Amino acid sequence: MTINIRFLPDDVTVKAEVGESLLDVADRAGVSIPTGCLMGTCHACTVELDDGEVIRACITPVPPGKEELTIHLFSDPTW
Repeated sequence: MTINIRFLPDDVTVKAEVGESLLDVADRAGVSIPTGCLMGTCHACTVELDDGEVIRACITPVPPGKEELTIHLFSDPTW
């Protein structure tokens, strides 16, 4: 099953498979999400969903049950 993933503020939309890593989806879409440890511990890849939930893209798969998922990217000068 595929869903549309929309990355803001770049306004880039790409199709993704349920279970695929959000970090991989962003990379395929040409959207840069900073990374550090790639295990979710350092929080470098923190992004926010439309409902306000804050997640780490490196350890979060594309969830089932949605037609579209909007991801708000943070700009952190540390990373």
